Amino acid sequence: MLLNIIRTALVVVAVSSGDPAAALAAGCVVADPTGTPLNVRSAPQGRVFSVLRNGAAVVIVDERTLAGKRWAKVTAPDGTLGWVFASYLDCTMAEDDTKSAPMKPRTPPQ
Repeated sequence: MLLNIIRTALVVVAVSSGDPAAALAAGCVVADPTGTPLNVRSAPQGRVFSVLRNGAAVVIVDERTLAGKRWAKVTAPDGTLGWVFASYLDCTMAEDDTKSAPMKPRTPPQ
């Protein structure tokens, strides 16, 4: 439990830091259209060492394209860290609450 809290806090800090690498830190859930558990691999197209069930929360920590297919290195709350086929993830980027108000155009001088 404490490890999950620490991991979540680190992701929040990374996302709020504005670090370009943190842009990958998207909140995602497994959404495998086949309905079967999603294979977790040691590398893109590598050996399967675990699976994640549909609906499992994950955070993307790296991405690669191999043979035209996008792979994501993810971490799950249970500590699982490995590569999955990125098309089987449903991700949403964190909202940016630091946006300024919309600019109002100036009225041209008369």
